[in-house]
Amino acid sequence: MRSLSDAFHPTRRWIVLLAAAEWVVLLLVFYAAAWLRFLGDTELMAQAFGDVGKRALVFASIQVAAMVAMGMYVAHSREGLNGYAVRALVAFVGGGLVLIALQYAMPFNPIGRGVLFPALFLGFCAIVLMRMLAAWGVRADLLQRRVLVIGAGNKAALIESKLGSTRCWRTMTILGYVPLAGDAERIAPEQQIAAPDGILALARSLDIDELVIAPDDRRGTLPMDDLMQCRLEGMVLNEVGTFLENETGRIQFSVVNPSWVLFAEGFDSGAVRAASKRLFDVTAAAILLLLTLPVMLLTALLILLESGFRGPIFYRQERVGQAGRCFQVLKFRSMRTDAEKDGVARWASSNDDRVTRVGRVIRKLRIDELPQVINVFSGEMSFVGPRPERPPFVDQLSQSIPYYALRHAVKPGITGWAQLRYAYGASVEDAREKLKYDLYYVKNHSFMFDLLVLLQTVEVILFGKGAR
Repeated sequence: MRSLSDAFHPTRRWIVLLAAAEWVVLLLVFYAAAWLRFLGDTELMAQAFGDVGKRALVFASIQVAAMVAMGMYVAHSREGLNGYAVRALVAFVGGGLVLIALQYAMPFNPIGRGVLFPALFLGFCAIVLMRMLAAWGVRADLLQRRVLVIGAGNKAALIESKLGSTRCWRTMTILGYVPLAGDAERIAPEQQIAAPDGILALARSLDIDELVIAPDDRRGTLPMDDLMQCRLEGMVLNEVGTFLENETGRIQFSVVNPSWVLFAEGFDSGAVRAASKRLFDVTAAAILLLLTLPVMLLTALLILLESGFRGPIFYRQERVGQAGRCFQVLKFRSMRTDAEKDGVARWASSNDDRVTRVGRVIRKLRIDELPQVINVFSGEMSFVGPRPERPPFVDQLSQSIPYYALRHAVKPGITGWAQLRYAYGASVEDAREKLKYDLYYVKNHSFMFDLLVLLQTVEVILFGKGAR
């Protein structure tokens, strides 16, 4: 049985050391910010600022508490550096707001903007750098979850078919597969592991973090008492479908059924989430508009010049939005005005000869999407969400692909999880694959998820990946 000695497990000890090291770094960062503010003049610092030490302690403690609240010290995380950067950004913004609010409650002089803001910026940069160094220098096994799969048949084999043949991934190590009565023999014998004393004893002896439940036949094959005790001892239990969803960032249709749609966790569309998403949309769209306005004006001029001041600058097209409602999406025109002169909707393709010279550039850089900020302001689109499709394509895809209509549970977006994780779709099969990512977003969308998508979108634009 897991006991108090688990507190001294190497992984947990490493997390405690990381938190302590980051607290010390934030102390030093605050001293550095104060030194920069007063240009090293200690007398002026003492006169205008008083005791730097007290303020440094408050600053470091609140920021570490904010990072704890944002889940930056969990034992095993599926997120990479991008996820840590997003969480750190939110933690430092939230911690900064708390510090500002506490200015009037502190029993000494306020910190002052001239020190607080540089300290927040330097602290954020220092924490991201430390996470990069930690990921590079810490033993991989300390960061990996130890996983045991219950089952060795067809459903268990999905894990290797979807994730690859190796048993070790960046965030986890699969220790083995426990065969159950009624399972087909789909896992190699050398990967199977016997449990003569029961699942609980095996999980304890292997120091398992997570159990994946993957029997071919549930009836009378699962040791429910052992599994319940495993959960009570802090081990995570996941169905194979949920496990694959979390590891791949997409829904697996092979393990989805109508009851999953009805009873699965997620699909949060409550009032609080709707309000936070709308705030995120308007803020992100306003920032994007301010940053890209010169680029948009230049693009409009180039489109006019290429068309001899005869063609339109913008392109309006009917798309399907939330709840199946249609709206007019607004984009910079990147194709000839006669691109669909016969009135038949066509998929875009690589090296499409309908694309203009300016269009090739703005599509590559995704500048053609920028006018959609107007759709965001009007409430027809979100900043992050599934890509809006044309009604003829939606009708076709809804008949061909199960659960396709679920993507319309949220507003379509300028950018989205599927756009980042899958190449530009140009066929029914591409749409089927992209739907797996769209449904993952619909099921799991949150403020943090939107921030992560936004950060990765910036990377895609800077390095020109994924555009057509």
